[in-house]
Amino acid sequence: MNPGFGFMIQYRFITPNRRGKWYRSLEEAQRLAFRIGAGYLDPLGQFIMYRGTVLELREV
Repeated sequence: MNPGFGFMIQYRFITPNRRGKWYRSLEEAQRLAFRIGAGYLDPLGQFIMYRGTVLELREV
């Protein structure tokens, strides 16, 4: 939860063919993005997003 604001941000990746699940952290969404073909973590731990992938955020 964001202190003082009363809401939390969730993250998911969307590809041209699939929508990922909502996650509570960007790191978790990035780590699991390979499941829908949205991207991958390189050997240094940097997230590489495939062309056509969009990061979606929502407040809950």
